[in-house]
Amino acid sequence: MLDFPNAKINLGLFVTAKRPDGFHDLQSCFYPVQWTDALEILPAEADSFETSGLAVPGDPGSNLCVKAYELLQKDFGLPPIQMHLHKVIPMGAGLGGGSADAAFTLRILNKLFELNLRADALEDYARILGSDCAFFVRNKPVIATERGDVFTDADVNLRGYTCVIVYPGIHITTAEAYSSITPTLPDCSMEMLLKQDVKVWKSVLKNDFEDALFPKYPELPQIKEKLYNEGAVYASMTGSGSAVYGLFKEEPGELFFPDHYLVWKGLL
Repeated sequence: MLDFPNAKINLGLFVTAKRPDGFHDLQSCFYPVQWTDALEILPAEADSFETSGLAVPGDPGSNLCVKAYELLQKDFGLPPIQMHLHKVIPMGAGLGGGSADAAFTLRILNKLFELNLRADALEDYARILGSDCAFFVRNKPVIATERGDVFTDADVNLRGYTCVIVYPGIHITTAEAYSSITPTLPDCSMEMLLKQDVKVWKSVLKNDFEDALFPKYPELPQIKEKLYNEGAVYASMTGSGSAVYGLFKEEPGELFFPDHYLVWKGLL
């Protein structure tokens, strides 16, 4: 069975508190975009996991796709599988690609072996794997709170906007990003900010990680400025970086970035 795990962007991101468990509370709108990996899972005689595309660092046995299979295998006695992940979404970019791969593994296994798990049960498994993994189970715009794994439907519709995502090849780990930030409570809730017109977001909707990471990585504010100069109505870093995206009411002309950058453009 073949499926295509997709990325997400953050429409605003407020880091509001340090939690006793070492994580952080946040407020953000997660919005799916169709920059995708490819994931194929088939029954097999013995377990195997292979990757292609972008190089995936680390021990294959610690990959979130493998961890997702092991979770369900433990509870449901799944037979062996062969799994192939073709990696396209860059890592350390704030796009949630690894989380999407894990959640889609759960989704595929649920269908392939007819486990009949409801979405809320799949989300519970996904939360074990990572804070934003559960988002990709239902894969629709939400306001995410607490660790980024408690969701309410988001009243926001960007249908018809063109999204351009620029990844400059800078890998920022979650630990690095959070170590550079001081949690603060926002002046206004994410729900209220998102109800304003998109053209107003530039002055009111922010990603808290920009203040911490832009001085350290000057390419990032340069990308954001370029997107605005090319006509974006809103531009922001996504997640904890380092990808920066722009939303365009009209499809932009050709955008030129250094050859080592990865750029995705698509209609929302």
